[in-house]
Amino acid sequence: MANYTAADIKALRERTGAGMLDVKKALDEADGNAEKAIEIIRKKGLARAAKREGNATSEGLVAVKVVDGDAGQSATMIELNSETDFVAKNDQFIALADSVLEAVAAAGAADLDAALAAPAGDGTVGDLVAAQGATMGEKIVLRRAARVEGPKVTAYLHKTAKDLPPSIGVLVVTDEAGEAAAKDVAQHVAALAPRYLTREDVPADVVDKEREIAREVSIAEGKPEAALPKIVEGRLNGFFKDAVLVDQPLAKDTKTTVGKHVAATGGNLLGFVRFRVGN
Repeated sequence: MANYTAADIKALRERTGAGMLDVKKALDEADGNAEKAIEIIRKKGLARAAKREGNATSEGLVAVKVVDGDAGQSATMIELNSETDFVAKNDQFIALADSVLEAVAAAGAADLDAALAAPAGDGTVGDLVAAQGATMGEKIVLRRAARVEGPKVTAYLHKTAKDLPPSIGVLVVTDEAGEAAAKDVAQHVAALAPRYLTREDVPADVVDKEREIAREVSIAEGKPEAALPKIVEGRLNGFFKDAVLVDQPLAKDTKTTVGKHVAATGGNLLGFVRFRVGN
């Protein structure tokens, strides 16, 4: 019988994310040698990863890196997904996310394709994610990546479960003065999930569709024809208050809006990005 202990099994599970029986079999085959056992698990993991190719990856984490530069700040945010929350809180998965974030930020990647192609070790980020997924015996996916820059970038990470890594990440871009309100705005974005920064950012076809829906609903309710234009515009304003960040009532003080809260600092809100794992 191979020479290993329960502590060895636990340590190898934490390093690989593999199941207990798989770890024990690998240690038996490797005569208790942990490094050889990891190699065995990785080889078997490649087969399991292929079988898992169609599996859903709805767990994971969001990670952020903010960097100071000569012209202001830049920030990179990634969402790394796994199949289970067991892997999502595994130290090896968290370390992988850190490595991916560093590589993506170093490459200045601003979207998923560029992030996957970013150099990492002897290959790319895509290679690294695939290899680590094989080791962990679970489908691991870099789902998205974003990069923003501006005078000031404020990052906010939020945990929806205390025993799991952050699952919501927000980046808020402001000018120097606007930074005073940026944390409030970032927490608001995390909670309320706005879709657009300003009304001007809402695509025309979206506005037209909302106006059409508002008109049809008003007609179905029997509203008088003469009153329809005013009623439709009122309902369209309701859509803007729900979807547009600067028009939303501020989460911490609903007597004002996000736009007015930032304006009170004398600053400007320049952009935002929000990731939520699986959404």
